[in-house]
Amino acid sequence: MIIVRHGADLKAHVVNTTSQYNLPPNKVNLKNKVAREQLKSTFTECSVQKNIDLDMVILDCYAEQLSKVEWYIQQQAKQHKPNHFHLLKSVWGIGPILALTIIYEIGDIQRFESVQKFASYARLVKCKAESAGKTYGTQGNKIGNAHLKWAFSEAAVLYLRGNKKAQNYLLKLQKRMSKAKALSALAHKLGRCVYFMLKNETVFDEKRFLKS
Repeated sequence: MIIVRHGADLKAHVVNTTSQYNLPPNKVNLKNKVAREQLKSTFTECSVQKNIDLDMVILDCYAEQLSKVEWYIQQQAKQHKPNHFHLLKSVWGIGPILALTIIYEIGDIQRFESVQKFASYARLVKCKAESAGKTYGTQGNKIGNAHLKWAFSEAAVLYLRGNKKAQNYLLKLQKRMSKAKALSALAHKLGRCVYFMLKNETVFDEKRFLKS
């Protein structure tokens, strides 16, 4: 994930170089070698072209190595948690990477006594501040697993993509709250759903999910 994020920074640096030189925005498909050359040709300075070349060499290296690592981790997941891997992929929008992230960041789902504790750990709700059995409000957003928070937030966005039923459900939520809060609510709902899916080893039931 660290490498992927650094790769995203490098891509942003390549694309944003045009704005640094007061040139119009250039939407380039960096996977296309011809497009890369066209992007470089917009700059007359050799040092700028060299800078872009360096970014692209690192990105190509990352892409090659990440594909190998992802394949290896996926094979391990199929051995360690074969059922969980396929159960997670039954959710619209959750692909291999999100499924792997959720599996390995959760570990053993049985260690969570309740769905509330799981949601707190995944940063889908604020943790309660407790002492001697008494509750003193909620604590900050830094408690819990940041990777699960990211995974379920991504899952919520991808679940909506091309899914008319899910989009209509989000619109219903937006009648009671802002779009940002509606997306957070959807991510929370997906997290709770995943908890019961893994706990009971059942596939995703979209009809039941959108009804409740």
